This record gives sequence, structure tokens and C-alpha cells, in this order.
Amino acid sequence: MSGFGPGAPFLADCPARMAVELIADKWTVVVLYGLSRGPVRHGELIELIGGISRKMLTQTLRRLEAHGLVRRHAYAEVPPRVEYELTPLGATLIDPIHMLTEWARANGDAVLDALDADPEPVAHGD
Repeated sequence: MSGFGPGAPFLADCPARMAVELIADKWTVVVLYGLSRGPVRHGELIELIGGISRKMLTQTLRRLEAHGLVRRHAYAEVPPRVEYELTPLGATLIDPIHMLTEWARANGDAVLDALDADPEPVAHGD
């Protein structure tokens, strides 16, 4: 027995699960961290992150904006200028992201060692 009952966190229809799925996306945490020091333009964010396509960055920013974590500000200028910044809700994720980053620094070698020791992935039944 799992111990999970109706309304438990991380069940399919639970807001906590939706939030975890949002931040578990490959680029979400990286983009949020890239915005943690203030407003940034799209091109600057591409350079800061590295390895992300313009299309993927745009999709990630739109998803984060739709979920209330990022704010897009388009300036009425020629040429057009758009900046992205964290909302107060998005800013609440920066401390947990820092904690995960510190965990990764402290344990990254152990994770890589475990992968090297057993290169065959374990299949889990769903």
C-alpha cells in the first residue's frame, strides 16, 4: 500500500503535481535561474543559457508566463524591445533552485560514478 489517499500531493489532478511537472521540464529551471538577476532580453537569455534554441526558449517563456512565473514586457520602441523577468511567484523558486544547484555540485560526481558503474538502465513498470 502506498499510503497515498485522495487529495494527497502528486496525484494526477493535484496542483502540486502540476507544479512539479512544470519545473521538471528540461529548460524551466535553467530559464528561471537565468532571469534571477533581473530583466533580460530574449537574445541575452539565449547567450546566457547556451544550448537552447530560440524556438525552445520562446516556448518555455510562454509556458512560464502562462503559469504566472514570468512577465513579458514589450516596450513601444523602434526597433522593438522585449524583456522578461520573474514575477513575485517565479522569484519564490530561486531559493529551491539554489538548493538543487548546491546538491548537484556536491553530488554530481557520485551520480556520474553510479552511471559508470552500472551503465544499464533499470526498467520500472508503470
